[in-house]
Amino acid sequence: VQLVESGGGLVQAGGSLRLSCAASGRTFSTYIMGWFRQAPGKEREFVAHITRSGGSSYYADSVKGRFTISRDNAKNMVYLQMNSLKPEDTAVYYCVADFSLHRIKVLTTPSYWGQGTQVTVSS
Repeated sequence: VQLVESGGGLVQAGGSLRLSCAASGRTFSTYIMGWFRQAPGKEREFVAHITRSGGSSYYADSVKGRFTISRDNAKNMVYLQMNSLKPEDTAVYYCVADFSLHRIKVLTTPSYWGQGTQVTVSS
C-alpha cells in the first residue's frame, strides 16, 4: 500500500489542523491505520491508530482529548483532526499502515509509511 499525507502547515497555538492520508490499493479496509510523528532531534513516536472498521481507536497520552483519528474505507482515506494544538505538537506527521496491531502499537515499526507532512505550531 502507498500512503500520501496532506494538510500540514503553520498554525498558532490553540488552533486546529486536519491531516489527510490517501492510500492506494483495493485492500485498504484490511489494514490497521495510524499516525506517528517525529519532532526535531527526537525519535519517532506513536500518535494514534484506528481499527480496520473504524470502530475503535487509541491515542498517545500526549494527544488524548485533543486529536481524533478517523477513516473512510470507501474513499481509502485516513484523517487526523488536531485541535488545541501546542508548540510541542510541532513535528513531521506520518501516516502508517500494517496488518498487525502489535507492530504499530507495541513495536512501533509499522510496515508502511507515507512521506510525512510538516506541522508547525507557533507560540
